[in-house]
Amino acid sequence: MLFITNREPKGSIRTKRGRSFKFDLDKNSPSNSVYFCERTKKEEYIEVGSTDFMSKLKASKSKQLLLFIHGFSNLPEPDIFPRVESLQKSFDQKEKNLVEVVPMIWPCDNDAGIIKDYWDDQKSADLSAFSFARVLQHFMKWRDDQPEDNPCLKRINILAHSMGNRVFRETLRKWDQYDLANGVPLLFRNTILMAADVVNETLEKGEKGELISHASRNVSVYFASDDFALRSSKISNLKNKIASRRLGHTGPEDMSKVHGNVFAIDCDNFNNAYDKPKGHSYFLENSKGKSGAVFEHLFKTIKTGRVEVSDEVKRKHIL
Repeated sequence: MLFITNREPKGSIRTKRGRSFKFDLDKNSPSNSVYFCERTKKEEYIEVGSTDFMSKLKASKSKQLLLFIHGFSNLPEPDIFPRVESLQKSFDQKEKNLVEVVPMIWPCDNDAGIIKDYWDDQKSADLSAFSFARVLQHFMKWRDDQPEDNPCLKRINILAHSMGNRVFRETLRKWDQYDLANGVPLLFRNTILMAADVVNETLEKGEKGELISHASRNVSVYFASDDFALRSSKISNLKNKIASRRLGHTGPEDMSKVHGNVFAIDCDNFNNAYDKPKGHSYFLENSKGKSGAVFEHLFKTIKTGRVEVSDEVKRKHIL
């Protein structure tokens, strides 16, 4: 499994292709460097370097790529890699070689206590934007340098979960601020905002997340009002005098204020059945080990490039 991270490794922070890469989990400050790596098996990783990394993705049999940005308080082995393996398995069962999932790992806190973790992780999410903006800029340069008779034709999608939506939003803002002259390019075929731990006005025109619509053909917002993990998030934000509801609880606050490529998908009917008791990671397998309603919906979106909704005027759908 290929992955990108701005978590610092143990030992030297300088990139060295072929070396064994070991996460330093006691450090949750985002590194200024970005590491392009491969997981060969559980708890064993090697650094492959950016050029070989991009070449491996280009040579992959999969027709599309899905970048995955995880949420807060997630560590590589107990949480992120097994989740990506489950997601990859679900895609492969539906259609082999359609999608390759590539996690982007940012440094969550390893301390006890959800409130402390939450605010430490918010800071880390914001700072990680600088690193991942460099990844996007590096990819654009690599793509432009490909020979005209052998371009990279893979479609790119992104799935941001929970606080990973904050990482994604801030990454686009920093990329636009420091590297781009005329706004962000249309890079992503499908952007999937899952249980998003950001304010529910963020996608509106003029707000921080508007660039997500600019960079995407489709933006699918999956939400559930009884997502208990986001209730904890709301309590944490209220403690710090931030009162706005979360996008992953309500969907966009006002669909008339967001761009026409934004779609709202209500998952309130089943989210806790798929992820007891939090109802937060409801895009994976259900209790019987089969892909659930959310995965089936997002799979069809990725395969077709169209977001299925029951109300095409309001761009809303109830699963």
